[in-house]
Parts: sequence; structure tokens; C-alpha cells
Amino acid sequence: MREERKGRRSGIQIMARLIGLVRPLLHIMTGAVLLGVLGYLCAIFLTILAGQGLLKGLGENTFFDSFTTGNLFLLMGILAVLRGLLHYAEQYCNHFIAFKLLAIIRHKVFAALRKLCPAKLEGRDKGNLISIITTDIELLEVFYAHTISPVAIAFLTSLVMILFIGSYHVLAGLFALAAYVVVGVLIPLWNGKRGGGRGMEFRTGFGELNSFVLDSLRGLDETIQYGQGENRMKEMEERSVKLGNLQKNLSCLEGAQRSFTTLAILVFSFGMLFFTLYLGRQGELDFSGILTCTIAMMGSFGPVTALSSLSNNLNQTLASGERVLSILEEKPLVEEIPVRADAANLVFTGAKAEHVTFAYEKEVILKDYSLEMPKGKIIGIHGASGSGKSTLLKLLMRFWDVDQGAVKISGKDVGQIPTSQLRDTESYVTQETHLFHDSIANNIAIGKPKASREEVIEAAKKASIHEFIMTLPKGYDTEVGELGDTLSGGEKQRIGVARAFLHDAPFLLLDEPTSNLDSLNEGIILKSLKESCRLKTVVLVSHRRSTMNLADKIYTMDNGRIS
Repeated sequence: MREERKGRRSGIQIMARLIGLVRPLLHIMTGAVLLGVLGYLCAIFLTILAGQGLLKGLGENTFFDSFTTGNLFLLMGILAVLRGLLHYAEQYCNHFIAFKLLAIIRHKVFAALRKLCPAKLEGRDKGNLISIITTDIELLEVFYAHTISPVAIAFLTSLVMILFIGSYHVLAGLFALAAYVVVGVLIPLWNGKRGGGRGMEFRTGFGELNSFVLDSLRGLDETIQYGQGENRMKEMEERSVKLGNLQKNLSCLEGAQRSFTTLAILVFSFGMLFFTLYLGRQGELDFSGILTCTIAMMGSFGPVTALSSLSNNLNQTLASGERVLSILEEKPLVEEIPVRADAANLVFTGAKAEHVTFAYEKEVILKDYSLEMPKGKIIGIHGASGSGKSTLLKLLMRFWDVDQGAVKISGKDVGQIPTSQLRDTESYVTQETHLFHDSIANNIAIGKPKASREEVIEAAKKASIHEFIMTLPKGYDTEVGELGDTLSGGEKQRIGVARAFLHDAPFLLLDEPTSNLDSLNEGIILKSLKESCRLKTVVLVSHRRSTMNLADKIYTMDNGRIS
């Protein structure tokens, strides 16, 4: 159900969108640009002053005829110190902006992913998402710290130098303009056009490799058991070689770009010398002007050279920007509904599905499906895997919107209930309980973040997991391990049930809550559910007949229909 982009944005469009994120820090960015311009001008005029000193020594007229040689050297020293200080201040501002914005972007990406979940994220390549959240966002630091500011600095510094050189002769100023445009604009555009597609290909391939590695680590036991280690290693090597070739290709492009840039600088530097010599022979420029214009030309390529080298990493940076922006701009299939100021609290009076039809793309899961879920009753839904049982619970949670019909809670369509109120009204226990890399107590407390330790323990007792927790070395403070690998499937499932008890919502949705439990623990859990849910409405989904003994009313689901 993912919406595919019809085509990639241009580099200019990507940069414009990324620059838009700088708006809250625009004053700092402006300061960084001004500091950078002043810093470069200090460096350029340091060499020009050296030329003026040479002219003074030769007895030629200069701007600094009134200066002694000592004063001239003192001024050069001041410019040198200022260059260092200004460059430091500029870099500090740029990196402050970059890291501040990276934190903002991460926050925005996580917020976007939360809104997209789960309708658009189920089945999405998790390795690619991890790559976007980590390396792609980190690469944007290059853009914010080493792209935006250098572009502005190069433009303003070049403008000042064009005016300075043009003050000696208009044609010399136009020659400088042509030089800056070729080195700072045409060469980067040419290089970017050659490597743009390869940059996106590299970032995508990197994300796919991350997915493959993540998948391999998760399936390590199966890989060892069935002797697939060599095959997985071979495939990983092939993917790595492909990425290496892409990286090599990008490096070759970078080398070619540097060579062309260096050649262009040499051509224009000596071109200015010969051009001003020609103007001198025509009597339009004196020796002082010839030397000053040439030195100014040779010493002023720093900003545009920095601009030119941006295209080396800019291909990958823009590709990363495109991937991040695609997440930020992707529209969720299910829009969250905010709470209005005049909205009354939702009082649960029952739930029902009315002639519901729902399909995943073209696969119809529920067709003209209707079901009543009265308040205070336990409704059992029995059926084979793939019959639509779990889908019904997800529609009740409004993880998706129905195609036809309506799902209602307390007589209101779930599509009209504020999302936060809907979540407060429902507790949902999934087939596979996910445990975070945290303590058992904190994992249970997800159901109620501000719960006391006593409330957590009470919920654990109801879920028949308290005795087990107390046998652990640190009790409720025991870390569950990465992905909950230190606990069995049944233990994780009971922690999920404890979360639901702690949440204490009036409407409880249980998706195979005892599938990983033996008959003894299943009986204990069902007994606890029966005692704890007397005033709650429960929808109990299971393929086990034994689990249905708890239900007040049992329905059998077959191919999206109820019987």
C-alpha cells in the first residue's frame, strides 16, 4: 500500500527543501555566512597586501603609500590573526546549526514514522529505515555545515572580488566573473549530473546491505542449523563488492572533478595575467593594476574551490536528503485525529463492526463483515490463520481504515474519535510481544508510564508472571536483553498481558494471548482474565479451542465471514 514516487526531485529542489529546515536558525546561519566572507576576504587581501608591499619596494604607486613598511607588515599580521579567528567562529556556527538541525530532523523523522505506522510500515524494509534514521541523517551534517554556508560565502566573496578587480578595469572584472562561474558553478553542475544517479544507487544499496545484515543476525540460529552460512557469506560479499565498485566509481568522478578544477584555476590565473598584460600594452592598465589583478585572481579561488569540491560528496548527501524528505513528506494512510477543546471524554458502551469490507491492496480479507461486542462480555473469535481475525482487531484499533462499512465504539465511528481517546479506551495484546532493551519493570510500565512499582507488580501478578520475575537475579530491574532474547515466547507474552492489565482500558483486544503458553499457564492466564475483566469488554482471538472456553459468545471466522 506504499505510495511510490513518480520521479526523483532535482538537486535544486532537494536543497531548497533542506534549506527550509534552517529557518528557525536563520540568524545564526546569517552570522556564519558573514563571518566566512570576512574570513576569506582577510585571507585574499593578505596576499594583495603582500603584492602592495612588493610594489612599494619597487617604487610604484599603491593604496598604502602613506604606510611605512612596518605598518604594512603589522596590518598583514592583524589580517592573518583575524582570518584564523573568523574561520573558527564560522565553523563553530555552522556545526552548531548542523547538529541542532540533525536533532530536529531525527525528531521529525520519528514523528513521521509514528504517523505512518503501522499501515505504511508493515512489510517495509527495516534495514533501509535504519539506514535513513542513522547514516542518511548523519550525512546531512555535510550539507548543513559544509554546503549551505560555503555557497553563500562563495557568492558574496566572489561578488566583492569582481567589484575590486573591476575597479581597475571592467573587462578584468568580467574575466573574473567568468572564472568564478566556471569553477564554482559549471564544473560542480557537470560533476553532479554525472554522479547524481550513482549517489542514490549507493545510498539505496547501503540501506539494502544493512537490511541483509540485520536479517542475517536475526536468523543466525537457522542459518547455522541448515548450513546456510556459506551462502549468506557469499551473498554478503557480492553485495559488498557491488557497493565497493560504486564507491570506486564515485571516487573516480571525484578525482576527475578535482583535476578539472585545478586545471581551470591554472588557466584562469594565467589567463588573468596575460589578459591584464594585454590591457597594459593597450595603455589601459598600469603595472600596479596588472600585478594587483593577477594576485587578486590567484588568491581568490578559495571560496569557489570549496564550492566546487562540494559536488564530490553532494551526490550522496542529496541522495540521503531525498530519502529523508520522502519519509517526512509521505502521507499516512490513516490520519490521526486531534482532541478538540470542547470534546467530551469517550465513555465505552460497546463496539461493533457494520458490514465491513477491507482489503490489503487487492487481497480481500474481510467482506461484508458484521459483529456486535456488547459491554461487559467476552467475545471469542475462532478461526484458522489468515481468516481475518487479527485484521479485525487492527481495524478496531484503527491501524487501518475500512474500505466499506464502519467500525464503531460507543456508537461513534472510530474514524471520528480522537486518536488519544481511542488509545485510552483500548488495550491491545499482539501475537508477538515486543520487548524493549530495558528492565522488565519498564517494559511492563509501557502500559502506564507513570505507574508505581506496586501497580506494575499487581499487573504482573494478574498475568501470572510475578513469581518468575522474582526468581531473576535483579527481579523487576532485570534487563530483558536485545529483542527480549533472554526470555521465552511464553514469558514475553505474559509481559504483554501484564501491560494490558496495567493500561486498564475498558475494551481489551487479545490476539492469540496464549499461543506460546503450555496448557497449565494458559489455564492460569484465562482464569486471571476471567477474574480481572468482569467489568471489561474483551475480544479474544485464538485458533485454540481451549482458549474459547473463557468466552461468553463464540464466533467462527472463515475467509472474512462470521458464522
